[in-house]
Amino acid sequence: MSDQPTGDAPGTYGDAPVTTLAGPSAHGAPDPVRQALLDVRHEVAKAVVGQESTVTGMLIALLSRGHVLLEGVPGVAKTLLVRALSAALSLDTKRVQFTPDLMPGDVTGSLVYDAANSDFSFREGPVFTNMLLADEINRTPPKTQASLLEAVEERQVSVDGVSRPLPVPFMVAATQNPVEYEGTYPLPEAQLDRFLLKLTMPLPDRAAEIEVIRRHAAGFDPRDLAAAGIRPVAGADELERARRAVADVAVAPEVMGYIVDLVRATRSAPSFQLGVSPRGATALMNASRAWAWLSGRDFVTPDDVKALALPCLRHRVALRPEALMDGVQADDVLGSILTSVPVPR
Repeated sequence: MSDQPTGDAPGTYGDAPVTTLAGPSAHGAPDPVRQALLDVRHEVAKAVVGQESTVTGMLIALLSRGHVLLEGVPGVAKTLLVRALSAALSLDTKRVQFTPDLMPGDVTGSLVYDAANSDFSFREGPVFTNMLLADEINRTPPKTQASLLEAVEERQVSVDGVSRPLPVPFMVAATQNPVEYEGTYPLPEAQLDRFLLKLTMPLPDRAAEIEVIRRHAAGFDPRDLAAAGIRPVAGADELERARRAVADVAVAPEVMGYIVDLVRATRSAPSFQLGVSPRGATALMNASRAWAWLSGRDFVTPDDVKALALPCLRHRVALRPEALMDGVQADDVLGSILTSVPVPR
């Protein structure tokens, strides 16, 4: 099952043309901040082909001050997507390849002895950036995985008893390979629950793959995004203004109740041994507000909630062993819940 409904139904976000999303503001006039954020999709598409839903999901996470798990087989442009997105937003980005011998200080930074001053000074790690690509996060031991936990939740790191704030904005995009599990360390539920979205990056269809090959044949270099024509169309200021606008998007009591009913249904689903926590309900509301704002509305609809339910909830549930043996997927169970829980009118 894909990240979201497809087609022209209300609430879709992955396959909708970008122009259909640039709706007017609540006052009827075009919103330049919203348009700037939507233009980011055009810029990223100059380097990344066929991953529009993932790009939109990343924007939703940025607007919601959240973090993202990216899951896909090697070669579907996970790293390129993060680099292209940061270039279009004029944000700093760094990449860490998570390996079994990676230490927490390699991520957060550490104290280094300065012989000239006969004192220790703090050397910042790669986490001090706007967008951190944590590549194959499940290949490093739990101790190093946990070093990201404070950064993800508190947006700071503590070394030698001193807390150091991270830059604003700050987002972690952590990747996982869904087909190779030997030698990996699955993230515990407490860490998974702190990611706003889990986005799956599928293999491109035939037409998109032909376009990828055509671009490379024409000289496209994924290491040179400037040559690909990607230009910054928004920045940290526009992103902060957009975040404030998203915070003003209204959520009616009936829609709040619908979100809670969906979450509570996961806790009683026979196939799940672990349902969604209250943090998951809050995450679904925040993501739905961001999507509503991108769609040009200042209120959330049930269709917004449906559109974000799978990427928001799929990593917050755990299947029972018997369901796993039967080949049941979390998305299948969540899809059934979406069809069974009454929608407010």
